[in-house]
Amino acid sequence: MNLSNIHNVYFIGIGGIGMSAIARYFVANGKQVAGYDRTETALTKTLQELGIEIHFNEDVGAIDNKYKIKEQTVVVYTPAVPKTHSELMFFNDNDFEVYKRSEILGAITQHTYCLAVAGTHGKTTTTSMLGHLLNDCGAPVTAFLGGISENYNSNLILNGTEITVVEADEFDRSFLTLSPDLACITSMDADHLDIYGDATELIKSFKDFANCIKPNGKLYVKNGLPLNGITYGIEDSSDYSAQNIKINNGSYVFDFKTPLETYKDFRLSLPGRHNLSNAIIALAMAVEYGCPLDQLAKGLASYKGVKRRFTYQIKTDDFVFIDDYAHHPEEINAVYDAVREMYPGKEVLAVFQPHLFSRTKDFADEFAQSLSKFDEIMLLDIYPARELPLEGISSNWLLSKIKNPNKRLIQKSGLINEIKNSDAQIVLTIGAGDIGEEVERIKEALSIAN
Repeated sequence: MNLSNIHNVYFIGIGGIGMSAIARYFVANGKQVAGYDRTETALTKTLQELGIEIHFNEDVGAIDNKYKIKEQTVVVYTPAVPKTHSELMFFNDNDFEVYKRSEILGAITQHTYCLAVAGTHGKTTTTSMLGHLLNDCGAPVTAFLGGISENYNSNLILNGTEITVVEADEFDRSFLTLSPDLACITSMDADHLDIYGDATELIKSFKDFANCIKPNGKLYVKNGLPLNGITYGIEDSSDYSAQNIKINNGSYVFDFKTPLETYKDFRLSLPGRHNLSNAIIALAMAVEYGCPLDQLAKGLASYKGVKRRFTYQIKTDDFVFIDDYAHHPEEINAVYDAVREMYPGKEVLAVFQPHLFSRTKDFADEFAQSLSKFDEIMLLDIYPARELPLEGISSNWLLSKIKNPNKRLIQKSGLINEIKNSDAQIVLTIGAGDIGEEVERIKEALSIAN
C-alpha cells in the first residue's frame, strides 16, 4: 500500500478513539476524510470541526460520491463493526481497498522508527507519556494515542513523521500488523477471552508480537513477565527501575536507575504505582532513542496525564471526584490502591459501569472482589458496546457476588441524585462505556453541592 497515492479516506466507526487519531493524521497530511459512526459524541464533533464529514445513519446513500471512486479511496474500519454493516458490505462488494484500523496503522508506521507499547493495562498512559517525552525533547514524532492527552487535548501528537509511537492493541490480535524498532509489554493479564478463548492463547499472542520486532530492535518487559527482554520495575533489581520513592505534595519523587547509573529527583504528578511503572518504561524507551536525561526529567514533570485515567474532576481539601476508564479487575485494583495511598482513611464511593457482557461473565468473581474493597459501591447496567446480551449476565447478577453490603444497582437517570445522597468524601466514576459522557454533568452537580 502506497499511502502517498491515497486521495480519500473513508472511516467506518470514525468516532472510536483509535480510529479518530488516524483520521486526524490523514487530515493533517492533506487527505480528504469522511466517515460513519453510530453515535454523535464530543469526539465526533471535534472531528467535524476539522472539516471531516460524518453521518450517523447506516446508509450507503449518505456517503459522498467522491468516496465511491474506487481508484481514489481507501476504506478503514474498526473490528467493532459487524461484517453485515451495509456500508462495509458495499465497499467490499465493489472491490475497494478495505483495511482494518490496525492494518492502516501498520502501513503508516512501517517505514518509520516505531516505538510500540503493548499490554493488557497501561498502554494509553505509557504511549502518551512516551509521545510527550519525545516531543518535549524535540524529536520528529507522531504519536497515536488511545485517549485524549491532557497536555495536547488530542489523541494525536504531530511533530514530524520520522518517528511513530503507537499502542500495540492485543484485541483481535491487531498488534501483529506492526513491526516496531522498540517495543514494551506492560502486562499480560487475561482479557478479551471472547477473542482468545483462554489466557494461554492470549499469552501466545504476546509472544508472537515480540517476534514482530525488527531484527535489530529491542523488547522491554515488566519484571516478572514470562518473556525475555530488558526489564523494568519499581524498587527491584530490573535493568530500569524507580528507587528511593517519596510522595511530595501529591506527586511521586524518585530516583531513576538505568543499567549505567542512577539519576535523582524525577517527579511524576500522576497518583498510583501503576503510573509510576508506566513512567519508568516510557523513560527507558526515550533513553534508548537518545533523549538526554535532564530534558526527560523536565518532560516527565510537565506530563499531565490522559483524560479518564485517574482524572481529577474536583479536588478540594474536603471532597474529591475522580474519573477513570478502568474496565478490568486489575485496573480497578490499581485505582483502589492509588486512592488509598493518596487519601488514607477517607470514605470512598465507586460508581462502576461494567463494559461488555462477555468480560463481566469471564471476570465476575474478580470484579466482585475488586469492587468489594470500596466503602460504597453503585453499579450501572452493563454497557454492551459491540455485543448482544448474554442470558443471565447482568449488573444485578454481578451485584449479588459483591460481599460488601453497602452496594446497590442504580439507573443512569438517577445517577447524580444517588451520588449526591452519599456521604463519601471521595467519589470515583469507573468504566469504559458511556459513563464518561456523564462526567461533566456529575461534576457540575457536585461542584454546586460541595
